Amino acid sequence: MRTVRRLPDEQLALLVAAYRQAVIAKRRQAAFIALAVGLAIVLAARAGEVDLVKFTSNIHRLPSYLRDITPALTFAHLGSDLAEWFWNIDGWLHLLVDTLLMAYLGTLLGAIGGFLLCFAAAVNLTRRAFVRWLARRFLEFCRTVPEIVFALVFVVAFGLGAMPGVLALAIHTMGALGKQFAEVIENIDMQPVEGVTAAGGNFAAIARFAVVPQVLSNFTSYALLRFEINVRGAAVMGFVGAGGIGQDLLEAIRKFYYADVSAILVLIIATVIMIDLLTERVRYAFIGRSVRP
Repeated sequence: MRTVRRLPDEQLALLVAAYRQAVIAKRRQAAFIALAVGLAIVLAARAGEVDLVKFTSNIHRLPSYLRDITPALTFAHLGSDLAEWFWNIDGWLHLLVDTLLMAYLGTLLGAIGGFLLCFAAAVNLTRRAFVRWLARRFLEFCRTVPEIVFALVFVVAFGLGAMPGVLALAIHTMGALGKQFAEVIENIDMQPVEGVTAAGGNFAAIARFAVVPQVLSNFTSYALLRFEINVRGAAVMGFVGAGGIGQDLLEAIRKFYYADVSAILVLIIATVIMIDLLTERVRYAFIGRSVRP
C-alpha cells in the first residue's frame, strides 16, 4: 500500500500562496481583456452610428421584406407558379455561368500568382529579409483592398464587362492565397529541403522536389475554398458593372421586383451548395480519402 507524503506546512503555504497569486493575475488579465473588448464594442458602435431605438423600431421590416420576396406557390398550380417565378431562367442561367467563369478564372490567376510569391514570403525559404518584406507587403496590399474597390477601378479603366471582375478577383485572391500558402510552407519538414540543398539543388529544385510534395494537398484545399468564396464575390460584381448575375440582382432590388430577387438568390444559393459538395469530393479524392457520409 502506497503512502501519501505530506509537504511541510511552510512549503505548502508557499505553494498555495503562489497558486492564489497566479489565479488573481489570470482573473485580472481576463477582466482587462473583457474591459478592452467592451470598450472596443462601444467605440465601434459609436463610429458605426448604431441606434438601438431605430433598430428595434424598424426590425419588423426585415421579415416583411422576406415575406414580400417569397413567391406564392400553390400545390394545385405548382408548375405554372414555378414557371412564373423563374420566368427568365435562361437569361439568369447564362449570367450565372458568366459568374462562375469569372470566379474560376479569377481563382486560377490568383492561385498562380499566390503560388509564385509564397516562396519569397516564407521565412524558412527566403533568407533575405528585404525580399521577404517586399513579398509580404505586396500580398497584404492585394488582399486588403476589397474586390469591389478593385472592380470599380478596373471598370473605370477598361469599361463595363467581365474583365474588371476577373482582374479584381484575381488580385484579391493572389493576396489571400499567397499568405495562406506561405504559412503552410513555414510549417513544412525542413529535412527534405536540407537534403536537396546538400545535393546541390537550386531554389527551383528545392521548391519542386522538397516543398511542393509536402504542401500540394493544402494548397489545393485552400484554392478550392477560395473558388467557393469567389463565386459569392463574383455574384456581386455586377453591382458596379463588372458582369455576372449581380447586375440583374441589383436591378431587381432597385426596381422592387420581389419575385425576381428571390429567384436569383435561390439560384445563387443552390450554385454555391453544389460547388461546395463538388469541391469537397475533389479535395478528398485528391488526398486519397473517401467522402464522408
